[in-house]
Amino acid sequence: MSELPKNHPAVVAAEEWERARTALLVKEKAQTRARDALAAERRRMPWMAVEKDYGFEGPEGRLSLLDLFAGRRQMIVYRAFFEPGVFGWPDHACRGCSLGADQVSHLAHLNARDTTLVYASRAPQPDIARLKARMGWDMPWVTITDDFDKDFGVDEWHGHNVFIHDGDRIYRTYFINNRGDEAMGTVWSYLDLTPLGRQEIWEDSPDGYPQTQTYKWWNWHDNYEAEAAPDPKWVEVSDAGEAAFRNADTAS
Repeated sequence: MSELPKNHPAVVAAEEWERARTALLVKEKAQTRARDALAAERRRMPWMAVEKDYGFEGPEGRLSLLDLFAGRRQMIVYRAFFEPGVFGWPDHACRGCSLGADQVSHLAHLNARDTTLVYASRAPQPDIARLKARMGWDMPWVTITDDFDKDFGVDEWHGHNVFIHDGDRIYRTYFINNRGDEAMGTVWSYLDLTPLGRQEIWEDSPDGYPQTQTYKWWNWHDNYEAEAAPDPKWVEVSDAGEAAFRNADTAS
């Protein structure tokens, strides 16, 4: 076991520690509000129409970009490096992309907000299936077969592209890469990238955007399809939680 750094912070009594934590909490709350404001600005960014037809290979065969939405309104596509020439091939994908894949939370919650997450690489499907089984990953993962990676800025480096569709029309709405990818993995980090956001009533979104009561859509990941409306008990619990957080935020 390694030793503590000799220049570690001072050890103090509980009251002094609480004062320090409270002072830092003010800055943390400001950062949270700034992050919310940035997401609101992101929801107002212009969209770019996708004019080309792109093709992918999935476990069941050929897929279009529209197919990847899996019937949902929004989609996030992460370009993961798993292919010949990448360190780790053929046993592993890129170490960084693999660390990111390990962070991906249960996708049922993201899907419940009409949003799909897809991983995309140039490795053939049999290799992708083998890798997913070995690493315990279950996100949809397709094979890139054309210039999708080059056209969307992920041919030489990883990144998340965000899309929305209206019928057959597909639009690119956002893109992050580099250190922006580090924070991805939770349902919140993904939804904050999307044009519709978390779709809760507290969000600053353009008029007419879909929004529901805060917390009410939350569910166990194996129960979304079975439960059409919020359970009354959960409504009671979530109302109490919302009031507590609101009072705490006001007090700060």
